[in-house]
Amino acid sequence: AKQRLENDTVTFSTAISACEKGCRWEEAVQLFSFALHSELKLDTMAFSAAISACQKAGKWEKAMWLFSMMVPSRVSSNALTFSAVISACEKDGEWEKALQLFGTVAQSKVELDTSAFNAAISACATGGEWVMASHFLRIMMQ
Repeated sequence: AKQRLENDTVTFSTAISACEKGCRWEEAVQLFSFALHSELKLDTMAFSAAISACQKAGKWEKAMWLFSMMVPSRVSSNALTFSAVISACEKDGEWEKALQLFGTVAQSKVELDTSAFNAAISACATGGEWVMASHFLRIMMQ
């Protein structure tokens, strides 16, 4: 007799992460959506992997949608999540949105890492905002 395995958070997080590493953003988003509709409690790892998959594919709007689902899903964001969504915006030319997000993060209790600052500085470069880029660099060096 076949034993039916239950879907769980770890399984979905791992599968979404595998899609992200394999540059399969659409599959990552499909798995993520399926898990949400199945009322599974996704964790920060699943959100970060799905956002990262979209970031790598230049799908900033999908990354933003995933990011926006964190609060209603009661999942905490972390430096990796913020860096991925900021970078997704920056890489797709949405530098103003990236800087707006960076400002939001800076006001939160999440401790920003080097990759978040790099994404913000890259966004400044894209927008020709050299004064702001040097400001971020000074903050990062403190």
